[in-house]
Amino acid sequence: MEIARWIVAFVAVYCFGGILADAVIPSTSKMHLWNPKWPPHAKFHNGQTMLLGAFAGTLSLVILFGVHPLTLPWFFAAVAASGINWLSMLFARMFPDTEWYDPEFAAEISHPFGLNPQQLLSYIHCLLLTIAVFIAIWMH
Repeated sequence: MEIARWIVAFVAVYCFGGILADAVIPSTSKMHLWNPKWPPHAKFHNGQTMLLGAFAGTLSLVILFGVHPLTLPWFFAAVAASGINWLSMLFARMFPDTEWYDPEFAAEISHPFGLNPQQLLSYIHCLLLTIAVFIAIWMH
């Protein structure tokens, strides 16, 4: 189960990426926290989302490396904790008038494989978590 643990840990560390992308990296944070067109309440929810990702990633890492022995149920809890961030990103588009990015930044957004970068990252991380679950079950 060690390989599966490290795959989930990789995904959990990426949960901190929202803070980097939305608040630290200038080219992307200008579209989020530092966007002067965003009203204060939108920035509040952006802060909430960044922290939820960091807390979910932290919880996953604590479970993965703090629970001894790491049993299959605890492993599944770590997968769920890190997966919450990525699943919520994918399902957020279900709400009315949501978009992957604000129209003013449309020209700056690349679309690898025809997907928005956040969408692609979410699919990749969900796939990695699925692979980790199959490996853990197979090796159990």
